[in-house]
Amino acid sequence: MSEVKPSIKVLTRNQFEKIHDYSLKILATTGIRVDSVRARQLFAKALGGSDGDKVVRIPAELVERALKAAPSIVDIYDRRGNIRFQLGNCQRAQTRFGIGVTNLYYQDPATDAMTAFSREHMALATRLGSVLSGFDVISTVGILQDISPEFADLYGTLEMIANTTKPLVILISEKRCFDTAFDLLEHLHGDLSAKPFVIPYFNPITPLVLNEDTADKIFSTIERGLPFIYNNYGMSGATSPITPAGSLALLNAELLAGLVFSQLVKEGTPIVLGSLPAGFDMRSMTGLYTPQTLLLNAACAEMMAYYELPHSGTSGSGPGWGPDLSAAGTLWMNHLTGCLGKAGLAPFVGGNFDSLAFSPALVVYSDEVIRQARFFSQGFDITETSVALSDIDSIGPGGNFLTADLTVSLCRETNFSSSIWPNSTLDEWQAKGNPQADKTLRAYTRDLLEDLPIPEDHADMIARGESFIREKIT
Repeated sequence: MSEVKPSIKVLTRNQFEKIHDYSLKILATTGIRVDSVRARQLFAKALGGSDGDKVVRIPAELVERALKAAPSIVDIYDRRGNIRFQLGNCQRAQTRFGIGVTNLYYQDPATDAMTAFSREHMALATRLGSVLSGFDVISTVGILQDISPEFADLYGTLEMIANTTKPLVILISEKRCFDTAFDLLEHLHGDLSAKPFVIPYFNPITPLVLNEDTADKIFSTIERGLPFIYNNYGMSGATSPITPAGSLALLNAELLAGLVFSQLVKEGTPIVLGSLPAGFDMRSMTGLYTPQTLLLNAACAEMMAYYELPHSGTSGSGPGWGPDLSAAGTLWMNHLTGCLGKAGLAPFVGGNFDSLAFSPALVVYSDEVIRQARFFSQGFDITETSVALSDIDSIGPGGNFLTADLTVSLCRETNFSSSIWPNSTLDEWQAKGNPQADKTLRAYTRDLLEDLPIPEDHADMIARGESFIREKIT
C-alpha cells in the first residue's frame, strides 16, 4: 500500500474476546436492575420468566441475537435533509465532534466570569457551533436557568433547531418535557424519522441499572422511529471497578444490556453505543478524565468496532478553568486519540469545571485542535509522483523547491497557518507589544461571537415554536 495512515490500536483480537466473555458473565450471573415495569415485562416475555424481580439476567444467546439485529451504520442528516455523515462506517471512518453539554453556567470569553446559562446563551452557543467547521453536531449546550424548569427544555430545544441546520444531539432533563419536546420538533420540521437529524441521548445508571426514566424515553424514541445514543458514565473506584480492565468489562456489559433492550423493543432499531469512563478523585470527590480513562475510551471504541456497531464516546471536556493549559492537554489527548482510533462521535466539547460551565473560547480553541488532529490523521501517500524524484533531480544540490511543479500545485492545500494565531517572527511579536496567546484567543472569540450567521428561517421557527409552547403551557 502507498498510503501512510497513522493509527492507534489498543486491544488484540484475543482481548476483544476476553472482554466480551467477561461482559457476558456479568450479564448472565450478576444481571442488571430494571426499574421500569414496562421494560421488565419486555424482558420477561423474551426470557420466559416473571416481571416481578427487578434484577434481569441476560443470557449470551439474547446478546448474540441483538448484535445480529442492530444496524452497523447509522446515517445522520442535517435539518435540510442532506446526509452529513455516517456513524459505524469503518470504510469512511472519521471522528465527529459536537459542542455541549447541559452546562449550568456561561463563561464569558473575555473575563471568564460566570453567569447563569440562559436562553440567549443557548442561541449564541448553537450559532457558534454551527459556524465552526470542526463541529459536526450541536448537543444540548446548557440547561436554561432563566426559564421555569417545567419548560426550560422546550425553549432550549427551540433555540437549537432555530439557530442551526446541523444535526442535533438532544438531552432532555425534565422527564415530562421529553415527548413534548419531540412533538415541538415534529411540529416545526415534520417527520423526523425518514432523514434523522435529531439524535436523543440517554444514560443508564452505573453500575448495572436501567433506570425507569431512561427506559421510558427509549420506548418513546423507538416508537418515533429515531436512532439514539446510549452512553454510560463510570467513575473508576466509585461506580465502576478501580482497575481499567474491570471498568471496561462492566461498562461494556451495560452497553450490551442497552443493546438487547433496544432490539427487544424493536428489532433493527439503530443505536449508537459508548462509554464515558472517568476517574474518581477521592480528595475532591469529583470525576475527571485522565490518560488512563481516555485509553479506556479508545478501547471501548474498538469494542464497538469489533461488534460492528456505531460508537459515541468522551470529548475531553471538563478539566479546565477556562481556555487554559489545564484544559488543553486533555483536549489534545482526546481529540488526537479519537481521530487516530475508532471513536465515532465525541459530542460534548466546550465545558469547564466538570462540564458545569460552557466556554465559547474553549470551543474555538477546540476547533483548532480538531483541525490539526484531523490533518495529522490523514497521513500521506508514498508514490513515485509524491516522492518527486524528477523535481529532486532537476533542482539538485543546493537548490530550492519554491517554484517546483508540485510546490506550485499543492501549496494552497498545505495550510500551516492558524485562523487564531498568526505565524509571527520574534520581531513582529515584540512590535505588537508581546501579545499573549490566550488573550489573542479571547479577542478572536469575541469578534466571532459578534457576527454569527443565523439560518434564514430563524424568525419563523421561533415564532411557530413559541406559539406551540404557549399552547402547551396554557
